[in-house]
Amino acid sequence: QVQLVESGGGLVQAGGSLRLSCAASGVTLSSYSMGWFRQAPGKEREFVMSITGSGDRTYYTTSVKGRFTISRDNAKNTVYLQMNSLKPEDTAVYYCAAGSRQRLPTQANGMDYWGKGTLVTVSS
Repeated sequence: QVQLVESGGGLVQAGGSLRLSCAASGVTLSSYSMGWFRQAPGKEREFVMSITGSGDRTYYTTSVKGRFTISRDNAKNTVYLQMNSLKPEDTAVYYCAAGSRQRLPTQANGMDYWGKGTLVTVSS
């Protein structure tokens, strides 16, 4: 059974940092491209960042450019999202997802497996 478990969310002041982790079991993560998505209250789930299976390329949405970094440790079957210079508009539930259909996925409906999410709240 494939499980993705996010951790590292919490409450942080604007300008602060958080590091999210996504630990996988029941699957060899290196076989999948990974993505982080987020969903703010009352809004649709949106793409944040993605990374290829090997970790050689990443892609991001414009709003997080220069602030967020995605990385992966395939030996640990874990993907990370380092978030710096956080803004109140980054407040959302953050989900990690694994996909096999695109090298750098950006669409939520293209992912195969999802975690249950971790809440990030940024106060002003």
